[in-house]
Amino acid sequence: MTLDHLFFTGLNVLLAWSVYVALLTGSLSFAQGAFMAMGCYGAGVLTVKFGLPLLPATLLAAVGAAVIAAVIGYPALRLRGIYLILVTLGMTFCVRVLLENVDYVGGVSGFGGMVGADLQAVLMAVVIVGALLFWLSRSPLQRIFDAVREDDRVAAAMGIRVTQIRLLGFAAGAAIAAVAGSLYGHYMNFVRPENFDVLLSVYVVLYVVLGGVNNLWGPLLGATVMTLLPEYFRVLADWRPTVFGLAILILLLFRPEGLLSFRTRTSRAKKATAP
Repeated sequence: MTLDHLFFTGLNVLLAWSVYVALLTGSLSFAQGAFMAMGCYGAGVLTVKFGLPLLPATLLAAVGAAVIAAVIGYPALRLRGIYLILVTLGMTFCVRVLLENVDYVGGVSGFGGMVGADLQAVLMAVVIVGALLFWLSRSPLQRIFDAVREDDRVAAAMGIRVTQIRLLGFAAGAAIAAVAGSLYGHYMNFVRPENFDVLLSVYVVLYVVLGGVNNLWGPLLGATVMTLLPEYFRVLADWRPTVFGLAILILLLFRPEGLLSFRTRTSRAKKATAP
């Protein structure tokens, strides 16, 4: 296992948590590729073109991605199911096409010159984001998220502003993905729009589904396994994709709730009050 493996494991954990935050309010987002690109290119422009240090550039890019997510999410989060998935997938596709046509950031040729990120930076980001999400899981806000996810009509009847809560989760996920994008760009030093395609967003959602969607540690485990496990299949040469795909299929069949799944407090409360 190399430093690159550890770096990308931490990066994928951040991306998995960015999906998990949106899922807390019942919104499944496939726009993480778009938000990651916003963080990468946004922070890259600030560091390369304007000479800003990496930390403030990353924070500004994360805030910018969150604001854009809130603006786009306001109409989008009124949709449900497949319609929301299509809108968020379309968002990722549109951002990639936009970047390919903006010469200021290199267009299809790519954007380079970004430096400063290393393994320590991504591990620090994982610790900070993990600590914030752990605090969230113990805070009253978690119960509000649970109520919106379980039944938004009942939550609205209780006086909860459902749309605003969903926007909060969506924007928070965008900010986390943007932080991951900034660290990715400043670690790789050079990126192209094709690095942030729709397939990236699909993989990130898969990390969460395989790890477990109803607790903080499931996405962490799923991202870690999905990042490191393919390396152990290298001995299989050309059979590696087939065997890896079969392993995922078997897991989904026999453990559909994910590798690490346990009941949330909402589920336990429902069971406790059931006749």
